[in-house]
Amino acid sequence: MLDDKELFNQVRNVLRLDIGSKVAVADGRGGEGLAQITSLRKGSVELQIQEVFKNDKEPARHIILYCSVLKKENFELVVQKATEVGVKEIFPIITERTIKFNIKMDRLQKIVKEAAEQSGRAIVPKLYEPIRFADAVSHAKQNETNWFFDSSGLPVKKETASPKNRLGIFIGPEGGWTEEELKSAKDSKFKTVSLGKLTLRAETAAIVASYIAANL
Repeated sequence: MLDDKELFNQVRNVLRLDIGSKVAVADGRGGEGLAQITSLRKGSVELQIQEVFKNDKEPARHIILYCSVLKKENFELVVQKATEVGVKEIFPIITERTIKFNIKMDRLQKIVKEAAEQSGRAIVPKLYEPIRFADAVSHAKQNETNWFFDSSGLPVKKETASPKNRLGIFIGPEGGWTEEELKSAKDSKFKTVSLGKLTLRAETAAIVASYIAANL
């Protein structure tokens, strides 16, 4: 029995399913199954698992996105699309040129969950509270490879990361990285890379970089 009003509303009022209907379910850790609805009560859904199997859609590489908090709904878009393309962890970061500092974690968590469901993932990415740039750099040192996206870097290439390692990708704010931040990345042995000659908006760069990192 799942006591979840949002799930009940989705099953009953959005998908218009009833007792006897079959649905795909996931445990958020890589497992999936086929279940049949056996009871629908106000605010709760009872399911009977009929088949269990392993979801094989996840990218082999473990992608961690470190993205500067962006203004308005742009960061929500980044979180949604990064989830859809296979990122496994998302760190909002506060940089020298970050304009917006407050984000609605409960709303973002909901976006992550819904994006994971929509894209057929059996893993719900981890979304962390915002951290300072220096703390993000320190955390990223545990990754095998880190891509620091900046227009001064060389075009990102497939051979810059092995197929199955932990790969961190850093995306700066609307105003770009400061010289001090670029130096910090260089001193930490991060690979400074670019997405080409065109100037992309921060949210576009985050989405494109996430896709490339997860699917090379």
